[in-house]
Amino acid sequence: MENLILYIEDITSQAFRKRERTFNEYDMIVFCHLRWDFVYQRPQHVISRLSEERKVLFVEEPIGLPKDGEDRVEFIEIGPRLHVLKPRVSGIEEISEILADWLPQKSVPLAWFYSAAFLPVINRLEFDRIIYDCMDELSLFKGAPQSLINMESKLMAVADIVFTGGKSLYESKVKMHQRVFCFPSSVDEAHFAQASNGIAIPKDIAAIRGPIVGYFGVIDERIDLDLLENVARMAPESSFVLVGPVVKINEDELPRLENIHYLGMKSYRELPGYLKAFDITMMPFALNDATKFISPTKTLEYMAAGKPIISTKIKDVVRDYSHCIHLVEDADQFTDTIDEIINSSKTHHAAYKKILKDTSWDATAAKMKSLINELYA
Repeated sequence: MENLILYIEDITSQAFRKRERTFNEYDMIVFCHLRWDFVYQRPQHVISRLSEERKVLFVEEPIGLPKDGEDRVEFIEIGPRLHVLKPRVSGIEEISEILADWLPQKSVPLAWFYSAAFLPVINRLEFDRIIYDCMDELSLFKGAPQSLINMESKLMAVADIVFTGGKSLYESKVKMHQRVFCFPSSVDEAHFAQASNGIAIPKDIAAIRGPIVGYFGVIDERIDLDLLENVARMAPESSFVLVGPVVKINEDELPRLENIHYLGMKSYRELPGYLKAFDITMMPFALNDATKFISPTKTLEYMAAGKPIISTKIKDVVRDYSHCIHLVEDADQFTDTIDEIINSSKTHHAAYKKILKDTSWDATAAKMKSLINELYA
């Protein structure tokens, strides 16, 4: 009887290991500097759509060494074909060791990089094809190591295809690789169009008096805090609302005035409700190294809600949307533009619709899939 129990336990254990092995076999591994549960943006939009056809493991940057009783990795199942791995290690190099133990397969068909900081994994793992989706010039961001430039050069040397998240980035990278394709920011139009229907306005913004000039997204070194403060002082009758996490800057640096409100990070699902409460939307970006190549996704998201937009003169915004966005250079122009919008019935809805007609994350992902398939032809 004892032998029979041991035999059954052994068979059960083998079956579990077999299921676990199958569970860990992936068609694509994504290496990303952004957390999956952070602000929902390009990586989540693109990768969730690619996972409809491929089994994907999304690997994040290290989250620090495990505490007592914690596992070395945190594993999250987003969907049947999309899993997220959060490694608790001290550095990128150790991610290779975790994956070598985690993956039963000798090689992975496709590696997808959002940051060149993950380059060391190439030395330990085998990939049939490599794609670099460059959504930002990370080397110019606050706190970025100088070595990131060298690592990006090496990544581009081994990449089969390079995608860029904007036209300025494309112009920067096209000289470095033979197969560079520009895929600017896209939009889930139906999601943000909810802001123009009967969706409820969240309680924490409903209590703020209008007119509301609003922003959602990451609040970091790319935001011109001096501009924000000066405009808020010059337009005390308006409320300035920022929805999103504060990253890489100290909260003590944020301007604190009665008509500036920081509502913190909200889920992607909640954003249309906040957008509905905005009378005017803003992109108060500083013109610095960190914004030199950006193509803000929120531009199209604001358009999908039919909201007037005020922006500083970001290169890609000026190039593509100057005919339907209010562009400003300083606090005086910003304040005057707020008054102009409030006192005018003119809208840019027709121009918005024309732009949005040819822009969607579904279309972007479909074109990317086609290029990926060509790699295996």
